[in-house]
Amino acid sequence: MRIFVIVTALLLSFAGLPSLAQQPESLFSDISSGRYQHLFRIDGSNTIGAELGPALAEAWLTSHGASQLSRVPMAENETRITGYLDSVGSHVIIDIAAHGSGTGFKALSKGLTDIAAASRPVKASEAAMIPTADLTSVESEHIVGIDGLAIIVDPSNPINALSVDALRNIFSGQVANWKEVGGPDMPVSIFARDDKSGTWDSFRHMVLGKTPLAETAERFESNNDLSDRVSGVRGAIGFVGLPAVRQSKLLSVSVGDVAALAPDRLTVATEDYALSRRLYMYTAGTSDNPYVRDFLRFVATEGQEQVAATGFISQDVSAVRPENTASLPSEIRQRVEGAYRLSVNFRFKDGSARLDNKAQRDVERLVKYLSNNPDADVMLFGYASESDDLNRAHLLSKHRAMAVSRALKQEALYPDEIDGFGAEAPLARIEGNDGRQKNSRVEVWIRPPHSIAEAL
Repeated sequence: MRIFVIVTALLLSFAGLPSLAQQPESLFSDISSGRYQHLFRIDGSNTIGAELGPALAEAWLTSHGASQLSRVPMAENETRITGYLDSVGSHVIIDIAAHGSGTGFKALSKGLTDIAAASRPVKASEAAMIPTADLTSVESEHIVGIDGLAIIVDPSNPINALSVDALRNIFSGQVANWKEVGGPDMPVSIFARDDKSGTWDSFRHMVLGKTPLAETAERFESNNDLSDRVSGVRGAIGFVGLPAVRQSKLLSVSVGDVAALAPDRLTVATEDYALSRRLYMYTAGTSDNPYVRDFLRFVATEGQEQVAATGFISQDVSAVRPENTASLPSEIRQRVEGAYRLSVNFRFKDGSARLDNKAQRDVERLVKYLSNNPDADVMLFGYASESDDLNRAHLLSKHRAMAVSRALKQEALYPDEIDGFGAEAPLARIEGNDGRQKNSRVEVWIRPPHSIAEAL
């Protein structure tokens, strides 16, 4: 059945995001000519602040007609972006400090910054520091893009894949020689990010858990410095954000007894990859700074080009022919034969069929994509966690697919197939919330007309 698209839906497809861009004349009308105007400040994650944050700031200024753009190094890991707005005859300033995710939330709680950048979700203790706003709400939490936490080794290491359990044993020091995990007879040298880093928080949460990092690990404040060190030391292993792999060797990662996946465009964008993570910007509710509001609108839309250009995975929807459908259960494999998978998974608030903050915005992105491909057949397939009762898992997985379908129907888009497969095709076999979150999802597949398929 064709997807019916109403013109009104096209016009409103991004209605849930912050308002569309204002013209430079209105947005910057309060700036006095000939003066330097500080627009806003971003504090937090080094993963974001090292390159992505400055690139987004520059692109946003450029979108408003700014010229004479410059990155001015300030203190260590701090950058000032300056530009000149011809429309008002004034220089403007955006400051970015990249000292780790935790520092951003502290600065936000003290009113010292406008945006907290983070490579992990806000902790309950951090959210409690700002009682006037709900930092977990869609108004406060803004997903910038997706990063794959990369496990890297020196290029001479023949190891190609490791499980999360093996990584935990290596980074805790329980495995001291590569031969213990099927590699050559050489000692392991461990390199890790510093305690203030969101990259470290993500790694500790996804890999180490309560197991302490080996005391012999060498710590780094910079992803790039860590990667350069790993690539030059025989037997080295470390973890960095995906854009910082550089000259090191990237490993595939598995969780439990499921197949190991390497971080790539599809596995990271859909968050199927074991060590994928979201990159965030937080405000204390809806910001009263108009420049911040427009910047965050830009980040969620046009700014996704900069997300991709700096090596992260954008949230723009695209169609990909999967390479590993042979590992799917036979019923699912037959249903998706000849189909393309879209680079988005819908995920939900714990144990429910309620769309999480990212999913709410992903509906709008999917509407935009499907509006440009109106003749494609669309399939929504829901999944649940293995920890759920089998009957409940099947019912919940179907309800999740129906929740996405309802959201699309509100925009006059009607999926062709809606189904739930319970706990089939798990992405992780681990206990606790992490396993539930990883497996609880709705995948989107399309079967485009032949002419469109050839162009994909």
